[in-house]
Amino acid sequence: MKRLVLFLCSLFSISITGCKQSSSKGVIKIVSPKETRMLLEEETIQFIDVRTPKEFDKGHIKGAQNIDYLSGRFNSEVEKLDKTKPVILYCRSGKRSAKSSKKLLNAGFAEIYDLEGGIIKWKEAGFETKF
Repeated sequence: MKRLVLFLCSLFSISITGCKQSSSKGVIKIVSPKETRMLLEEETIQFIDVRTPKEFDKGHIKGAQNIDYLSGRFNSEVEKLDKTKPVILYCRSGKRSAKSSKKLLNAGFAEIYDLEGGIIKWKEAGFETKF
């Protein structure tokens, strides 16, 4: 519990120091692989891999749902998610997840996390992927 409080305080301080984009609809927070791993312990997190299905099948982070940012169905698939629950997004390096985060923000999602550096940084941090 103490770790969770410290983690949440650290996220709050990061958001205040300018690592966020805000609107009246919600907030985008850039999170490290370590922070992402801690967030994944929460049951209410929606975890989305925005890479192509081919990339996803070559290896993804356990628990991720694949919604391809480049597909024509991205917006309709995102609409099926719960806007009141936190969402973590990732891609290969962070570019598509940043674009996806903005789309979710504009769609009214309240709490959006973007994995800094994507699956590349996740692997560099020594965390596992699943096939």
